[in-house]
Amino acid sequence: MNVAGKVAVVTGGAGGIGSALVEALAERGAQVVVADLDRERTAAVVAAVEAQHPGRATAIACDAASEQSLRDTIAHARDAFGPVDLFFANAGVPAATGLETTDAQWQQALDVNVLGHVRAARLLMPSWLERGSGYFVATASAAGLLTQIGSAAYSVSKHAAVAFAEWLAITYGDAGVRVSCLCPMGVNTAMLADGLASDRTTERAGAEIVAATGDVLEPHDVAACVMDAVAAERFLILPHPQVGRYVERKAADEDRWLAGMRRLQASL
Repeated sequence: MNVAGKVAVVTGGAGGIGSALVEALAERGAQVVVADLDRERTAAVVAAVEAQHPGRATAIACDAASEQSLRDTIAHARDAFGPVDLFFANAGVPAATGLETTDAQWQQALDVNVLGHVRAARLLMPSWLERGSGYFVATASAAGLLTQIGSAAYSVSKHAAVAFAEWLAITYGDAGVRVSCLCPMGVNTAMLADGLASDRTTERAGAEIVAATGDVLEPHDVAACVMDAVAAERFLILPHPQVGRYVERKAADEDRWLAGMRRLQASL
């Protein structure tokens, strides 16, 4: 997949990995819709891109949990640039910690981190299948392959995001639709910073483990990994290569891996 001349949508595009993806796409010649609830920051991202690459970015306020909002975003992309070629389901929310997490908090995590992907795919797939092409990039997390110490809802929702991306790839891969799934560990974003500064011990410990387990990458480094994977049409994107080794160890002996995770948790 060469993104030059393609139309892309990036949810959660106002900052962090999302804004880095927007910049990377525009640099490579794509036209990008920056979709995010934060209107002010979204406008700032578009202004920065337009200063370097005129005509390649536009903004829309988007709630990634709302099917109607996603529908409006896809229509905005079509009106501004043409049919969507690539959709980056990047919007995500952290979640409360353990069993005290309320049903409403669980629902928010599932709505944004999983069902936002499902709803977007539901809207995009008919036209992609008709055209015989399309690219869906899901931002999940290493937590979706391993787990997230300190947050049940985040871990479960990211596991589900990985599973849905796998299902899309299996179901539509022979119809011209390509799928990639991004699973980073620590990235220098507001989400990680908020976790490290949290006054809740379990949440802070989870963030400290993420930060201590491997390098904390900058968002533009992650975006570069994503662009390379899209060019190669590779499914699993691991900006932290050690995640692949951890997955292998988990699969080889899950009891040993669980014991190791408990020791890691106790160490903090």
